[in-house]
Parts: sequence; C-alpha cells; structure tokens
Amino acid sequence: MLTELQNIVGTDRASSDEAELYCYSFDSSYVRGKADYVVRPKTAEEVSAVVKLAAAHRIPIVPRGSASGLTGGAVPVQGGIVLDMTGMNRILDIDLENMQVLIEPGIIHGHLNRELAKHGFFFPPDPGSSEMCSLGGLIGNGGSGMHSVKYGTVKDYVLDLEVVLPDGEIIHTGCKAPKTSAGYDLTRLYVGSEGTLGIITKARLRICALPETKSVITAAFARLEDAGTAAVEVLKAGVTPAAMEIMDASALRAIRKYQPEMEVPEGEAMLIFEVDGYRESTSREAALISGICRRCGGATTIARDSAEVERIWTTRRLVSVIISRLSPGKVAIYEAEDIGMPIKDVPRMLRKIRQISERHGLDLVVFGHIGDGDLHTGIAIDLLDEGEWKKVHAVKDEIYDAVLEAGGTLSGEHGIGVIRGDYMPRIYGRGHEIMRAIKKAVDPLNIMNPGKMGF
Repeated sequence: MLTELQNIVGTDRASSDEAELYCYSFDSSYVRGKADYVVRPKTAEEVSAVVKLAAAHRIPIVPRGSASGLTGGAVPVQGGIVLDMTGMNRILDIDLENMQVLIEPGIIHGHLNRELAKHGFFFPPDPGSSEMCSLGGLIGNGGSGMHSVKYGTVKDYVLDLEVVLPDGEIIHTGCKAPKTSAGYDLTRLYVGSEGTLGIITKARLRICALPETKSVITAAFARLEDAGTAAVEVLKAGVTPAAMEIMDASALRAIRKYQPEMEVPEGEAMLIFEVDGYRESTSREAALISGICRRCGGATTIARDSAEVERIWTTRRLVSVIISRLSPGKVAIYEAEDIGMPIKDVPRMLRKIRQISERHGLDLVVFGHIGDGDLHTGIAIDLLDEGEWKKVHAVKDEIYDAVLEAGGTLSGEHGIGVIRGDYMPRIYGRGHEIMRAIKKAVDPLNIMNPGKMGF
C-alpha cells in the first residue's frame, strides 16, 4: 500500500513512519486515533488517485488541514490514510471585478486576508484561530467567527466547490454566478460535511470591500446578566455590529494573570463591539452602543486609535489559549464549547453555565460571539484525574440539556466531529436518519472520515 501511495505522490510525500503517524493522530481536542499512512497531495488529481486506491482496498481516508479543530474531526479514529491538505495552499485567482477569489483548501485564513487587503478587500468570516485555521477546515466545519453578526457565516460566502467524491471522481457543486436555484444546493451540503462526503480541493468564495473605517467599544459589567441584556438591547435598537464578543470574569482574570499590562477591567463580564463602514455612521453607531450599555449598567470605552483596537482584539483572541493559567498544572479541555442559543436566552444561559460549573467545582471560562448567540466554554482539569473527567462530562451533559430545552444547538461553528457525534439523533431526531441516508448514497463504503457526525 505504501508503495502504491508513493507511486501517486512521490516517496517524500507518503509515509508510514511511526513518528509521523503519531503526529497525525490527533487534533486540538483530546480525541486520539492512529493513522496507518500519511499522504501530502499537491493537486486534485493526486487526491483523486489516492481516494480511488483507498476505495479499492476499503481503507478509511481522513482529510486534515491545520488540525486546529476541537471535536476530533481530523482524527483517524478508525485508522487509514490521513490526507494532509496543507500543501494545497495557493490563491489561484483574485477576481476583483466579480468580487470572488478561488483558493485551495490548505491556505491559512489570515494569509488570505492579508493578500486580499492589498487590493482593498477581505473575506469576512473571522475565526479566532485566523493565524492557524485553514480555509478547507473552516468550510468543512461550517465555521464563522467574530464577524458573523453583520457578515454571516462561511456558508454565505461559498459559491462553488471542487470536490473529490468517495469513488475518486471530481465534481463541481456550484458556479461563478452570485446566486443559483438550479436543483439541490450541493455547495451547502458540503459546507459543514466535515469530510464525510468527499474531499474539498478548491473553493470559490465571495469577498467584500474593506470598510472605510471601524470603531471598537468595550463595556465592563458588574453583573453577567446585564452584559447579556445589553447585547440583546443593542440588536433590538437596530444596530448591527460587525462583531459583538463577550468574556466572563474567569476569562478576564486569566488575561490579567497572563498579560497584566492589558489593563482588563474587573467585573463579571466584558463586551467588545466593533462597528464598521463610513466614518460618520460608525461614530453614530459607537455612541448609540455606548449609551445602551451604560443604561444597562456598563462602563464603556471607545478605542482611541488603531493600536488600541489591535490591543483589544489581541486580548479577545488570547482567551482560548490561556484558560489553563487559572489553574497551573491543569490543561484546558473543550467540552460543551460551541453552544448556540436564541438571542433572548443568552443572559439566562450565561448565569446557568456559571451555576453548573460552580456546582461541580470546575474552573470554567465563558467567551464567544454573543451577538449571534454562540458561546464558547473552556474547562481546565488534571488530565490524569478520573474524577475530574467525570465532572467534565457531567457539566457537559447539563449544559447540553439546558441548550436543547431552549431550542438551541450544540454546535454553532466548530462542527460535530467525534465528541458530539452521539448527540446527533437527539439534536435532529429523524433528520439524522436522513443525513445518514445521504451519507450512504454518496459514500456507500463509508471510507470518508468514518466515525464522525454520528456516522
């Protein structure tokens, strides 16, 4: 098998070396697997040939980008071939007249936006992991990020995908036109499919002109509920911020410990708003947001310059990687870490999460994209303490129960992967059986990323 794989991609891009297999057997979650082979393709034709070989021998095949996912989505839990897509990382065409860009899946999000900025454009979906997140992974997980309040999620920007099917055939799912109603929406079927229906090898994306200016407002609140209420009131007032983020008291405490020079305020929560557009409108919207937050009990500040804006967003992006600072010797575990709530229920859920964590005696940090109801949690534990693992799962189950009772979702942008697979029947009921039927029709041998999404 190794010889056949090397015949396709070359001896330097296919391996079964134990050290390499180990490195490709996990992602940023706690899920672990074991790859049998690692292949690093450079073209869609190479991907097609590898998939045909895998299908002939009924070997699982797992696409992998930067492995920054938190659900085990890129982990080879049933062994097989890991396809490292990071070598397919080119921008193939920047079509400014049509406001589109054609890219390969391995390109890093931050790199794409730096290139687009040279032309006065940007790709709006903005994950907190921008400097390590690959676009293929972002699309495959149906991701979004901090600018989804105003600009929407990644599914709103994908016009066409080149996909290698489980039998090795290469298809296109869309077109260059801004819209289409021709038949089933195959493009959106593949957005969020997590590699279970095929391998994305190219993507045509909509892009937007960079706004003239932006303004960032922070608001510190003594009470968690007041922050949630302020977020809802801003949206009700007709303001649509480009971003609306929240960090709770634990997140703020972790930042103060890690970088005290950032002067993060005290309190139970801090909101970060960004408004963008023309200078006159952003000034007016910033003043309106500040007024609403003050009426809800917040102490507000408007960033004075671009350096302060960058400092604020650096603070926010740090949260997910410094959770363990609250508990030296412990490691951040992401469970119940991507819940989506109806906006009106956000204030109640913020307090509910805090009560659940305190009842089980676990350090838990809440942060995320409050403007679209997407909240992230991080828990720091001793990985060798079985009792703490039991607490983690108990906390997760209670949070998920509360979210589903409120009509929410267990994943707003990070996907299902392995960690949430068992919950899919509960989330969708009969709908999950329909998904299973689609999976069986497209991938009858079940070689495409098996063990994910409850399949």
